[in-house]
Amino acid sequence: MIGILYSWPELLLLSAAAVIVDLLVGDPKWPTHPVIRIGQWIRWLEKQLRRGASVDAKPSVLRLRGAVLTAVTVLLAWLVMLLIVFAADAIHRWLGYAVSVWFISTTIAVKGLKDAAMLVYRPLTAGNLPVARQYVGYIVSRDTDHIDEPEAARASVETVAENTVDAFLSPLLYAILGGAPFAMAYRAANTLDSMVGYRNEKYRDFGWCSARLDDVLNYVPARLSALLMPLSAMLLPGMSAGRSIRAVLKFARLHPSPNSGIPESAAAGALGIELGGINRYFGQDSERARLGWPLRTLAAGDILQTVRMLYVTTMLTWIGVVAIWWVVR
Repeated sequence: MIGILYSWPELLLLSAAAVIVDLLVGDPKWPTHPVIRIGQWIRWLEKQLRRGASVDAKPSVLRLRGAVLTAVTVLLAWLVMLLIVFAADAIHRWLGYAVSVWFISTTIAVKGLKDAAMLVYRPLTAGNLPVARQYVGYIVSRDTDHIDEPEAARASVETVAENTVDAFLSPLLYAILGGAPFAMAYRAANTLDSMVGYRNEKYRDFGWCSARLDDVLNYVPARLSALLMPLSAMLLPGMSAGRSIRAVLKFARLHPSPNSGIPESAAAGALGIELGGINRYFGQDSERARLGWPLRTLAAGDILQTVRMLYVTTMLTWIGVVAIWWVVR
């Protein structure tokens, strides 16, 4: 994308503008969010590719078809977005800018992530645990019918911390590298991982390519979070930047994901809590890596603190992007 349509200074400024749009507007309700269309496409293409191949088919067959799903979806998202931006830019340069900013903003979900977390926080603080459980079920795939307040808070904190990378740092990085087409291609890859990148019987082989691609794409952004999240903790009262760094160094590698353990450990260390532990899926307990030191019991307030950490990380990153633009413009 660089050199094809917009220069790197232009991409920096467009990406910075997109962050502001997301913070102000959040996920658009109309027209239909691009990620919804991507998800519909994934479900349709998965159905086509699974025809004639049972769940217990040869792993090599399932992996090949899963790789086709991954490649076609990511490339199609990139190509469609590229054509839209080219068409808008052909009409007028500023229309191209506006279209780019808008679509980049739809790949970032800081406000949407905050709003989802607050839907859990508010009923928890009001003592309405059943409603809080309901909203936790919207953001995690684990069983939530019988979780208590600390577990509801843990699920929300883990979601906000992990998605500091997936919903902000990663799409922003790819927008800077290649504008709206790269950002949308990343969002397609991330959506693939969330839909088929599971290690269960159905998706262990079919979703292997999607899961590995998501790991690769998030590798650098996750490690940027190891710097930015402790820095944000330094600026927030009641958090410890030093403990955040130590937690990343000690616990991040214990997480089954090569990336998710970094922001989760950073948040756990900063707050002085322990994340991970026993999650329940379809009635079965699953032990997840324990991250951080349990200096106190998790509470609803930890959700609010993690959201604040997300927002400070966002603004620090935005300032960094604008500063780089100022130097290279």
